[in-house]
Amino acid sequence: MHRICLSLQTAGYQLTLVGRKQKDSLPLPDRPYAQKRLNCFFQAGKFFYIEYQLRLFFFLLFQQFDILCAVDLDSLPAGHAAARLKGKRLVFDAHEYFEEMPEVVRRPKIRAIWAWIARHYIPKVDLAYTVCQSLADLFEEQHGQPFGVIRNLPLAQPKAQPAVRYPENGPLILIYQGMLNEGRGLEELLAALADFSPQEVQLWLLGKGDKMASLQEQAQSLNLGEQLKFWGFLPPEELQKITPQAHLGLNLLKHQGQSYYFSLANKFFDYVQAEKPSLNMAFPEYQRHLAEYEVALLLEELSPKAISRAIRRLLDEPQLYQQLQANCRLAKQDWLWEKEAQKLLTYYEAL
Repeated sequence: MHRICLSLQTAGYQLTLVGRKQKDSLPLPDRPYAQKRLNCFFQAGKFFYIEYQLRLFFFLLFQQFDILCAVDLDSLPAGHAAARLKGKRLVFDAHEYFEEMPEVVRRPKIRAIWAWIARHYIPKVDLAYTVCQSLADLFEEQHGQPFGVIRNLPLAQPKAQPAVRYPENGPLILIYQGMLNEGRGLEELLAALADFSPQEVQLWLLGKGDKMASLQEQAQSLNLGEQLKFWGFLPPEELQKITPQAHLGLNLLKHQGQSYYFSLANKFFDYVQAEKPSLNMAFPEYQRHLAEYEVALLLEELSPKAISRAIRRLLDEPQLYQQLQANCRLAKQDWLWEKEAQKLLTYYEAL
């Protein structure tokens, strides 16, 4: 959200970013726009969502604003109620296909509730946009509401250090940045890592999540030792320093619902900005972007064997890695937030 808020603030809008405070929330960083965190007694489950809607609604009710942007379905009911009571414009920013998220798909009753919220509220917004063309097409068909596309592209980064080249001597370092959660292909990744020696391949996991303990146990059972390093959570500025030191970015997902299938992860572009070829699933958006710049390898299936085969190919074909990295250097000049922000401003000016 920082890029969106910063671009709008810089263009002359006065922004307030509203979220909720969690038990492990870090202190709010200094930003050029206002920030507010709501305190909730409940932290998860149906009571949390009920409490959050009420707290968000009453907070918004006593705020002055001309445009209200609801980010994802979990803020849309309260946002819709507050915006309509005050006669203000309502924007919907869909970062997720909410009712198709893995933790929702396997719970039919919960999924039905989120699907009803989407059908009921999305057609009533004044402006809607999402993170990729696949989701925009899908939402337009479902709800009869035009959707724009604002991709989560990175800001251009000053080149503090040169990106590492193909390792002539030493291991190929794989890097995963993001949540260590279900459906991210991490178990399959660790199993594939066991096919290589520490001198051939090493893996850095940058992040934390529900699967960290079980992944540590799996690593111990596979005797991965020095091949695997858990970095824990790192702020964006630290990620920007560490990512260029690795060789291959990882962005693996199980096909657990359409939310993952139609996703376009931030990390895909972050790897490109760091001049890192990456390994991704052969999902529609990655196929679409690789047709423009071939910066990655795609997997047709998520399995240890498929992952191992792709890594082995890069070890055996250094010229392939070098070509992918050269394409990253071209793509990073094009896939920039500074360009995408111009579309965002056009959308808001039309309101």
